[in-house]
Amino acid sequence: MRFVNASTGDAAPHPLWRRERPVVWAHRGASRAAPENTLAAFRLAAAMRADGVELDAQRCATGEVIVLHDESLGRTTGYAALVAETPFSKVRTLDAGARFSEQFRGERVPLLAEVLSETPATLLVNVELKCDRADDRGLTAAAVGVVREQRAEARVLFSSFNPMCLWRARALAPDVPRALLFERDSSFALRHALSAPALGAVALHPEELLATPAAVRSWRRRGYLVAPWTVDDPARAEALRAAGATGIITNVPDVMVARFGTASERQA
Repeated sequence: MRFVNASTGDAAPHPLWRRERPVVWAHRGASRAAPENTLAAFRLAAAMRADGVELDAQRCATGEVIVLHDESLGRTTGYAALVAETPFSKVRTLDAGARFSEQFRGERVPLLAEVLSETPATLLVNVELKCDRADDRGLTAAAVGVVREQRAEARVLFSSFNPMCLWRARALAPDVPRALLFERDSSFALRHALSAPALGAVALHPEELLATPAAVRSWRRRGYLVAPWTVDDPARAEALRAAGATGIITNVPDVMVARFGTASERQA
């Protein structure tokens, strides 16, 4: 089944999006139970039967697309340097798991290509393009290239707070759907999704506090899929589902799967 955005006509071949319950997106993987944005967290999310994982994509100094949230490597690896100034040969030596737990010592900062190649083909992957600049220094083009090389177009969603990244993604990969991220501190145009039609976005990913029942219903009437972030309370997730949310971005995918059931259970 193909979802077509009512405002743009763009199609996104994601069969899991049209179901009887929200898509469960594991935020940076199963990040409550494993170190965020690592293969361990993504594999655990798949084992917990999450529908998809959300991850953060950046380019390091030598151009590779790596999976890391912060501009600095310090918080998760202990190496106090900027991603943009660190070559991948150095990034690959860093331990991205030990600071979370001794159990995960030796986990590495993965490449986007590794996440796509080493997770189940049925697992959706929400690739957040992390860039605060109008000039993304080739991030979007590089990420599109990785997705193409991995033949992962049918399981990837590009998302970003940066409209220019989504605009580039639409031009470079119109067949890969896009989601606009926004938060309370976003500009009026972003916060109210006024720019979404120009970007060809099929989905809106608002900060959870902005996802009031009225707002969710309004966005759904305009033809958008809606997946608020970050929702870890199952009662809140249920209220969002009742309002019409089509996805939940969560640190606890096991809790949300238990709340909503799996796709196969719902279809039984």
